[in-house]
Amino acid sequence: MRRLAPLLTLVLACEELPRTYSSAGPAQLLFADRFDGPELGPAWKSTGPGARLENGELVTEGLRNHPLWLTLPLPDNVRVEFDARAATDEGDIKVELAGDGKSFARSASYTATGYVIIFGGWNNTTSAIVRRDEHGGDRKTTQSLKVEANKRYHFAITRRDGAIRWELDGQEVLAYDDPEPLTGPAQRHFAFGGWEARVAFDNLEVFAL
Repeated sequence: MRRLAPLLTLVLACEELPRTYSSAGPAQLLFADRFDGPELGPAWKSTGPGARLENGELVTEGLRNHPLWLTLPLPDNVRVEFDARAATDEGDIKVELAGDGKSFARSASYTATGYVIIFGGWNNTTSAIVRRDEHGGDRKTTQSLKVEANKRYHFAITRRDGAIRWELDGQEVLAYDDPEPLTGPAQRHFAFGGWEARVAFDNLEVFAL
């Protein structure tokens, strides 16, 4: 698995980053990626073109809902943190949690296999946590936030049982309480997603809770 060795180096690097999330209880670092290598390694499964490493960041552009999946299976109770910035005020910063690790759009319409977190979607008008269907009636949304072009944001997405909490720069954006949580072998993976927008990601950390 890429960049898990030496783990001590990763832990020290993580300590250099500001912690914007506060929670009770222990958290164990499972995976970290600074995206500073020449190419994506075996820790990642690409389902289409549009994801590449560039100047120490993961850049996604024109993914058209072909996620870049982390191959490491994750526990149900997990926290994922990363930095992200959009190249324009189009926004549309998107990731998927608790997916199957392999699915992608086979037509213009795509129904995710996990939970999708969207910052500045729909032409930077809406941010959301959705369960599989981005256009479903059970999604949690807010229109109070806008993505600013080239501004770096720190995401912390936490799942405990059926509760998902999304924080941005240390402030809660949305929470989603799923009475029928997506669990089991087909719900173990995290992915960076997107449609057309150019987005840069960095400093990924994944913790078991």
